[in-house]
Amino acid sequence: MATWQKIKLFYQGVLENGDKRTEGWLLVYSPVPVTCIFLCYLLLIWMGPKLMEHRQPVNLKPVLIVYNFAMVCLSAYMFYEFTVSAWLANYSLLCQPVDYSHSPLAMRMAKVCWWFYFSKVIELSDTVFFILRKKNSQLTFLHVYHHGTMIFNWWAGVKYVAGGQSFLIGQINSLVHVVMYLYYGLAAVGPHMHKFLWWKRYLTSLQLLQFLIVTIHTTYNLFTDCDFPDSMNAVVFAYSLSLIALFSNFYYQSYLAKKAKKI
Repeated sequence: MATWQKIKLFYQGVLENGDKRTEGWLLVYSPVPVTCIFLCYLLLIWMGPKLMEHRQPVNLKPVLIVYNFAMVCLSAYMFYEFTVSAWLANYSLLCQPVDYSHSPLAMRMAKVCWWFYFSKVIELSDTVFFILRKKNSQLTFLHVYHHGTMIFNWWAGVKYVAGGQSFLIGQINSLVHVVMYLYYGLAAVGPHMHKFLWWKRYLTSLQLLQFLIVTIHTTYNLFTDCDFPDSMNAVVFAYSLSLIALFSNFYYQSYLAKKAKKI
């Protein structure tokens, strides 16, 4: 069989072996649309700072206030849906297979998984705002890696495992993002709010804690007999470790190293 035919068969498998309930939903059936979004995102990161180089930073204060508090509301909604759907369906924290049925609770969980995936597409706006405000120092590898890869991770999540133990990642991350976007929303209000934002360090600690919980949870499921794809567990495990490493470095550089220099 020719290489091109093998690639074609593999791609057909990618398209056809997904969750039939979600394949007709926006940005789910094929990886092509989300790949195009990702490539446009990379192009923006490359071209944006160049285009803004001789321009004044754009004043986005009203936009940022509305955006950040809207993201607080969306994150709170998703946290509520993940929590209630899991509770009503008697989800297990140790091992929870995906319910691929069309029951109301199974569909409710699948829908909030899709909203969580779509929220990651919306969050690419964070980068756009940095570029328009000429905050290029914020365009770190951590920022681009985290935003760029989450859309692929959750495309796969909604395409193949819309529910099951995937819920824990979405649930915890939604709660963390309520706090995170609340911080950014208050910061966008103006400099007079900064005295109330002394807790940024603890926000980073909260982000690290979520990755640690997800890593422990996934590790447990890798070594138990659970009817949830090991391939997904392996990806989540490796991804969580990478984020722990990157966020730990950010924490060290932002708080511990600076403190040591002052001493």
